[in-house]
Amino acid sequence: MDCYTANWNPLGDSAFYRKYELYSMDWDLKEELRDCLVAAAPYGGPIALLRNPWRKEKVASVRPVLEIYSASGLPLASLLWKSGPVVSLGWSAEEELLCVQEDGVVLVYGLHGDFRRHFSMGNEVLQNRVLDARIFHTEFGSGVAILTGAHRFTLSANVGDLKLRRMPEVPGLQSAPSCWTTLCQERAAHILLAVGPDLYLLDHAACSAVTPPGLAPGVSSFLQMAVSFTSRHLALFTDTGYIWMGTASLKEKLCEFNCNIRAPPKQMVWCSRPRSKERAVVVAWERRLMVVGDAPESIQFVLDEDSYLVPELDGVRIFSCSTHEFLHEVPVASEEIFKIASMAPGALLLEAQKEYEKESQKADEYLREIQELGQLTQAVQQCIEAAGHEHRPDMQKSLLRAASFGKCFLDRFPPDSFVRMCQDLRVLNAIRDYHIGIPLTYSQYKQLTIQVLLDRLVLRRLYPLAIQICEYLRLPEVQGVSRILAHWACYKVQQKDVSDEDVARAINQKLGDTPGVSYSDIAARAYGCGRTELAIKLLEYEPRSGEQVPLLLKMKRSKLALSKAIESGDTDLVFTVLLHLKNELNRGDFFMTLRNQPMALSLYRQFCKHQELETLKDLYNQDDNHQELGSFHVRASYAAEERIEGRVAALQTAADAFYKAKNEFAAKATEDQMRLLRLQRRLEDELGGHFVDLSLHDTVTTLVLGGHSKRAEQLARDFRIPDKRLWWLKLTALADLEDWEELEKFSKSKKSPIGYLPFVEICMKQHNKYEAKKYASRVGPEQKVKALLLVGDVAQAADVAIEHRNEAELTLVLSHCTGTADAATADKIQRARAQAQKK
Repeated sequence: MDCYTANWNPLGDSAFYRKYELYSMDWDLKEELRDCLVAAAPYGGPIALLRNPWRKEKVASVRPVLEIYSASGLPLASLLWKSGPVVSLGWSAEEELLCVQEDGVVLVYGLHGDFRRHFSMGNEVLQNRVLDARIFHTEFGSGVAILTGAHRFTLSANVGDLKLRRMPEVPGLQSAPSCWTTLCQERAAHILLAVGPDLYLLDHAACSAVTPPGLAPGVSSFLQMAVSFTSRHLALFTDTGYIWMGTASLKEKLCEFNCNIRAPPKQMVWCSRPRSKERAVVVAWERRLMVVGDAPESIQFVLDEDSYLVPELDGVRIFSCSTHEFLHEVPVASEEIFKIASMAPGALLLEAQKEYEKESQKADEYLREIQELGQLTQAVQQCIEAAGHEHRPDMQKSLLRAASFGKCFLDRFPPDSFVRMCQDLRVLNAIRDYHIGIPLTYSQYKQLTIQVLLDRLVLRRLYPLAIQICEYLRLPEVQGVSRILAHWACYKVQQKDVSDEDVARAINQKLGDTPGVSYSDIAARAYGCGRTELAIKLLEYEPRSGEQVPLLLKMKRSKLALSKAIESGDTDLVFTVLLHLKNELNRGDFFMTLRNQPMALSLYRQFCKHQELETLKDLYNQDDNHQELGSFHVRASYAAEERIEGRVAALQTAADAFYKAKNEFAAKATEDQMRLLRLQRRLEDELGGHFVDLSLHDTVTTLVLGGHSKRAEQLARDFRIPDKRLWWLKLTALADLEDWEELEKFSKSKKSPIGYLPFVEICMKQHNKYEAKKYASRVGPEQKVKALLLVGDVAQAADVAIEHRNEAELTLVLSHCTGTADAATADKIQRARAQAQKK
């Protein structure tokens, strides 16, 4: 710790930069980095190497090998390259490797060398070939920019949603630009290129010349360009040895530095952190590394071997064949605590804690000094913040111990920041381990978020570590452990050397009923790997039938899908499977499948009743269900047939079916309907009017209303309508016609089978009291009182009731005695009751 600042290098008066080793690389490369295409993903991502024999004059006889390593140099994948010449490599934001070929085809590989997909950058690129390519990142995703042999640019801002855009042509461009890059401005991707001393900006509509403000004179060419990690700043290296730094919009100059080297650099990248004191650019030549900024001096490092620069959010990773280092600006908290002769609160608190461990009284002196200045809270916060930016665990512990020591003397210091930092550092130290190889800094970790970090651990198949982190941070199960277990299961099904039974059992034992895990998703992955039987076994563990059935249909296991749908009790799901089966099977097999599933058959019949009547008839025929077949023809005779002949024919078919079903009642009723239809048609021909489709009773009523009583009586005899029903029908019809004379004749034609009280009721309903009185006199004794009351003769009704000595009739009459007019009648009834009681 005494030499802690030994690797600090000042850049001007405001900032220090330090470079420390992340890993000692042990990847045993067979080629020098200069002979390979190299791509390293940001946020401590993997490194891809592809030996590039296409750049040599003589093509090597052996095929190149694409190798993928972790940031610590551990091999992740290696595959023999069998496709065309590659121009450029790059990593997407999802850590997928994009390989851009000369023919404009982009091959996409996973972290472990598994081929994902490919896409083409268009016919124009295919015809003119690819000269150069860039993989860039925007807020929408990862993009690809292509420079073709015709010196035209084509780009896609998002390879996940490929939309190719041909950029405008640069006037007079006859050769490749000396350098070019992509800029993201106003939510769109642009191309910035240099042609001699001129700069051109290409957007979707036009090509415009731009001039960096304050550029030193004498520039005849731009040799290198660099865009900052956040796409806000731009650096230009000129052939005069000057480096211009400004905003990416080229509207503001930040500074300019003369490095006195005119040779074009191998790489130039920005090295600045959020809220940086001194924005700096790192320039790399063959054996020299230079950090330049607004200061007149620069920081220079000697490179012992080929190195590659990877820009990060808060610094630059530098790896070579033997080492992997990180160069960054010393954070403010660390600078205040550790710079020489610092009197910052954090520095005093750290000294106080060290003296306390030595059991020295100086600890109290330092502590009192901080408290007197009222800076103890600030001191604790500085130590916590500085601990986050330290890479070495021993320094982290020293700073956290100092923070913990200072907290003891504060009454109300919230512990959240201290606890959270301890948790974050434990996670960071775990993933920085050589065997994991993800050297995230604290700033990168916060920008990336824990969910994305877990996704990246899953991509590397580090499932146990991801689960331990979830449990340690106590993340919700659905977002943490369950999701990781689901990914593990999807990877497990790809292990084809293990039997389906063993894989399914292992997955179920590990997952069980874990919430948030979908066995159907795992089964879908198994099916995608060609393991259909394993997918079916996994679906047995899926509790939701709605998730089982669609996948079973996709796997052509329709009959099993039908069984699962029926078990679920979801009729919509059953209908979905039935319609799928109908399209998949021939008619005979489809019907045989339905016969084995009574519930499905019943539901399909209901569907056919509304949608496919002919199919319903075929179902009844196949099952020899003559009863339902007869009912079908009865309905069809009215629903489909308009002609009487067609209806009669359909009814005859129905009657035959009813006879086969041994339902003689239905058969006879159907035959009677056929006779009625023929008779109604004849009545329409002879009498006019409308008779067809009327019921038998309505037909009789219509005849009576039309004055055809004899025809009505003949119809009643033909269809054996009972006399009581016929009398009711005629009585109602004649009353509706108010043909009182004919009604009287009808009443005297013979003795009424329904009595004469209905005549009274019908007449009173038509408000004809005169006619009602005629029939009241003819009503039998048992209904006499009721008839008299209907016509309003209360006094006579009372006499009859008294004569009958019927208590119910007396009560009925009393209920009709209202007002003074019936008072005498009521007294008479009361006297009759009294006399009856005395007897």
